[in-house]
Amino acid sequence: MLRWTDLAEVPPDFGPTVVTIGNFDGVHRGHVAVCRAIVERARVDGARAVAVTFDPHPASVHRPETAPELLTGVPDRLELLAETGLDAVLLLRYSLEFAQQTPDEFVRRYLVEGLRARRVVVGRDVRFGRGNAGTLETMIELGERHGFVVEVVGDVGQTPHDGHARWSSTYVRELLATGDVAAAAAVLGRPHRLRGVVVHGDARGRELGFPTANLGPAPDGTAVQGMVPADGVYAGLLRRPGLAATTGAAAADAALPAAISIGTNPTFDGVERRVEAYVLDRTDLDLYGEEVVLELVERLRPTLRFEGLDAIEQLVATMHDDVARARDALGVAQPASPAAG
Repeated sequence: MLRWTDLAEVPPDFGPTVVTIGNFDGVHRGHVAVCRAIVERARVDGARAVAVTFDPHPASVHRPETAPELLTGVPDRLELLAETGLDAVLLLRYSLEFAQQTPDEFVRRYLVEGLRARRVVVGRDVRFGRGNAGTLETMIELGERHGFVVEVVGDVGQTPHDGHARWSSTYVRELLATGDVAAAAAVLGRPHRLRGVVVHGDARGRELGFPTANLGPAPDGTAVQGMVPADGVYAGLLRRPGLAATTGAAAADAALPAAISIGTNPTFDGVERRVEAYVLDRTDLDLYGEEVVLELVERLRPTLRFEGLDAIEQLVATMHDDVARARDALGVAQPASPAAG
């Protein structure tokens, strides 16, 4: 999939295109269905399928104090969009200056002159241009003026576990805020992801027999990408993108089962919220400075605070139980016991 951040990067002979526009935060099953639909339509039309999206999220520019927490960072959003079969994504830098374009200016510059759109696929609630003045009716009118067809997609799908909420980024955020990563996965079509660089922690997990990979702000200040769900302990996978294309023994370490803790470590009076992962049965990994992706499969329990003289013993016993439950959730077999001597 081609990835552009400016119209100047679009080849002059690229197109014609079938285009869809959106934030695509989380790239949930509804987004995927729309993208795959425009891919199919583009193949029939002899055109290229393109998604136009924005960074940062428009809400963070216009109302930063109430902007939603993003489900995915840009790398994961682009990776997930690529998996739908799109030919290209145009990732536009969103700013107050960008937002001053009239609906006609936006359509003419980006869709008509830039992408040579033959067909534009949007939702009924589409808004674009200065002050969100552009509506579905505006897009249809501009399509008639500039020579492209507008197709409308309605809400796509319902969550199978409750049957009433449409697939949406807002609904996924609500589920993650309660720690229900399994229900979130039903909307996303995959486990929710967190991406970050492994940094040094307090080494407390190693001292207790459970060395963890701590995700934190990278040396360049980049924060963990992806909405961090409610505090608790989760079963999941630690993926190492740098090993994804390897073969042999290294490839076996590209996706590792893990017990993942999110919270402030209240037993030790912690105040900083952390994300850390213990890779099951592995004490030999050196992940410091490496970018990893955590996939959250199931919430095992909420965060607990242990007190009293035996607090550490209670904590260690609970961590052993967490590991056993993570094995069950992930279908990981118990490691073989050493042969008796």
